[in-house]
Amino acid sequence: MMDGMLRGSRAQRLLQRIDRPEVVGLSLVLAVLAAVGWVSGGTWLAVAVGLQLAIGGAGAVRLIGPARPELGLARYATPAITALSLTLAGRLLAPGTAVLLTPLAAVLIWAVLWLEMRTAVGLGARTTLDLALVGILFLAAAGIWRLFGQSTWPPPLALIGLVSFVLAVRAAEGRGSTGLRALGLALLHSLAVAQAGAALVLLALPGVAAPAVVALSFYVWGGAVEALDEGRSNRSVALEFGALALLGLLMALLLHQIG
Repeated sequence: MMDGMLRGSRAQRLLQRIDRPEVVGLSLVLAVLAAVGWVSGGTWLAVAVGLQLAIGGAGAVRLIGPARPELGLARYATPAITALSLTLAGRLLAPGTAVLLTPLAAVLIWAVLWLEMRTAVGLGARTTLDLALVGILFLAAAGIWRLFGQSTWPPPLALIGLVSFVLAVRAAEGRGSTGLRALGLALLHSLAVAQAGAALVLLALPGVAAPAVVALSFYVWGGAVEALDEGRSNRSVALEFGALALLGLLMALLLHQIG
């Protein structure tokens, strides 16, 4: 009974935080900065991204609360990385159309903040977090390849690897890993994603097919690690997630032939 009362009080504190104007305000500020990045380039794009990372990180610390060793630190970076991904992906659209989507960007950033705040009080859902991380990586990869192009492969792959590393640390912490173990798992995770990205550069897939396969590889690796942590046999994990990875590869090859 006492545990239930404590969880209830945590839930009430969470709802109070969500209703606070700072949550909506932070989401709106990051969305407006994303819109600035959509309609500008060069220096102004760099300024918008820099402000997003600074404001998003500081705002997340203020709203999510103090650090707790058992939860890790990557959760404070997730809202800022979300805003960065939306900024880059929005450049795929026409500037006029992208600006109209600013309210949607604010809602998406708010949703990530809400998810991280729920996780901080023990109410988060692992599946929702995993899907959010996959979506964030997809948007980031699509925007990075749009900004640099697939022909200049070292810079975009390095940036995609960096974003995937931060998200992989968050995924590892969501599975209960912390400290050096979380960093080690994230390094392997991001290297697997980078290898998939390097292969996709050679295929030169059309549109957003390459970012979609990158996001799929992120999901497959994370799911396989989680299954192994749960004690499932190596063979079953290899069959299940290997088949999923093979399906993604076949789709990539098919799109390459069509393109």
